[in-house]
Amino acid sequence: MAYPIANALYQWEEGYSRLREASEDPRQGAVARRAADAIRDELRRRIGATFTAGELADLYAQGTDWCLEAARWALPEAAADLDPQAIV
Repeated sequence: MAYPIANALYQWEEGYSRLREASEDPRQGAVARRAADAIRDELRRRIGATFTAGELADLYAQGTDWCLEAARWALPEAAADLDPQAIV
């Protein structure tokens, strides 16, 4: 069964909302932006700089552990503080 596009888009929009919320605190905002940059770079590596909602959904269907790993790799000093719900 294909991963629903609506679910992938919802997760993407939730991540954007969490990033905006984290930006209210300077330290959390900096950490969140670095994590988001690392995830964006990994996303581009996996499916390219531009992609369709369907391609995003297909990638999410494979799991999102890579998001947290990318963020932890980019932020080793803050790895223990990364909230998987906020990152993925």
